[in-house]
Amino acid sequence: MAEKENFDELPEEEPEIITLTDEEGNDVDFEYLDIIEYQGEQYILLLPVEEEEDMEGVVILKIEPSDDEDGDTFAGIDDENLLNEVFGLFKEKYKDEFDFED
Repeated sequence: MAEKENFDELPEEEPEIITLTDEEGNDVDFEYLDIIEYQGEQYILLLPVEEEEDMEGVVILKIEPSDDEDGDTFAGIDDENLLNEVFGLFKEKYKDEFDFED
């Protein structure tokens, strides 16, 4: 009889960490969650690795493609409705994987 594998002991997938530099020149680490497309634009969703006083929960940034060698840049979003729409799409996509608090 074959032995049953213990899936509880399998290694979990390591989170992808992205380091961004804030306005003050400090490096901040984020866990990459996903990229969501909304109305022809792309938005990256990140989770701060360490809780910062001014950051709670998911961070959503607009991806601004760049032709230079440094790659794409990310821009903050001030439009609360846009943030809610993008996060709503993320929640719908991952509704079976995460328990979201309303």
